[in-house]
Amino acid sequence: MRDVLYLAWRYLVYHRWKTAILITSIMLIVYLPVGLNAVVERSGEHLTARAAATPLLIGAKGSPIELALNSLYFSAEYPALIDYSEAMSVTESGLADGIPLYVRFRSRSHPIVGTSLDYFDFQGLSFATGRPMAVLGECVVGAAVAETLGVQPGDAVFSSTETVFDLAGVYPLKMKVAGVLERAFTPDDNAIFVDAKTAWIIEGLGHGHQDLALPEASSGVLSRSEDNIVANASIVQYNEITAENVDSFHFHGDLSNYPLTAVLVVPKDEKSGVILRGRFADADVSSQIVRPVTVIDELLDTILTIQQFIVAAVIIVASATVATAALVFLLSLKLRRREIDTMHKIGGSRLRVASTLFAEVLIVVILSGSLAAVMTMITWRYGPGVIESFILA
Repeated sequence: MRDVLYLAWRYLVYHRWKTAILITSIMLIVYLPVGLNAVVERSGEHLTARAAATPLLIGAKGSPIELALNSLYFSAEYPALIDYSEAMSVTESGLADGIPLYVRFRSRSHPIVGTSLDYFDFQGLSFATGRPMAVLGECVVGAAVAETLGVQPGDAVFSSTETVFDLAGVYPLKMKVAGVLERAFTPDDNAIFVDAKTAWIIEGLGHGHQDLALPEASSGVLSRSEDNIVANASIVQYNEITAENVDSFHFHGDLSNYPLTAVLVVPKDEKSGVILRGRFADADVSSQIVRPVTVIDELLDTILTIQQFIVAAVIIVASATVATAALVFLLSLKLRRREIDTMHKIGGSRLRVASTLFAEVLIVVILSGSLAAVMTMITWRYGPGVIESFILA
């Protein structure tokens, strides 16, 4: 048997290009449907697990998918805004806890999530080093952010402007890192967390500047009266919140009217959740309440429908490829007729010759299957991240 395998292997090595093409073709036949099923299944598990752990979301009326993707996975696009009063009313109702979310800004490619300390408890996030944010301008970074940016507690990160030319004059805010989260293998690893007020300061809704009553700030004063001081455009605004200037930061207007992208709702019990959902059934209500798991399931149903069409196409192509491979082997036998006759003349029995030819096919199939298995394992490990990046882009 060893001599049969040796002859088959030497033949395949000698005709390496034909062998490589056959192995690649058969490998793709096996890998494509299996790998596609693996990546869709794993991606579905990743997406659904986070959605299933989130009871309800409140957001502006519009696309539920956009609301869920922005709130749970911090996708680049943000939905229409709601008022902070929505979070206040949920908590004040006594039916649920409302966790504010303002996911709009970024630091390089990392989303900045404006929220409250309740978010860490809800998601079960723990700290590798440092502590939660305690004052304006502090932030907590996920494990992937700390690794990518090389930051630790005491370092700083900057918010990114929304456009290249920020005509509103909102400068990047320098935020001090208060803590680094343990790796959770969720989108939280890639996020930077701040208090909602810090997110509003990034937007320019809150700011700190020189004390206009001081003599050195006189150049920035447009007009002065006993009750009021009006500053001109030259007034220096701070882009970093420190112990020395934190008291100068302030907000204008009613904070209840300040923006949020969503409110993460954690009902006290199932009945409370049903009551809350009923309150948003009125068509006159400007907000919507959604169950994230339902929204993500609908998204996955669409993906699975597309997957079925792709698998059907792969099966058709696979059938054609198998037929082509069979034709290659049959034509090869025709071309090798003199070689086969020579093997018979030097004493090879019909069984021995047939075994050699069968061993060639078997080696090709085994190598193809092995490569397909390796590709499937790689896809199983890294595929969900790739698919999620396309879905959440």
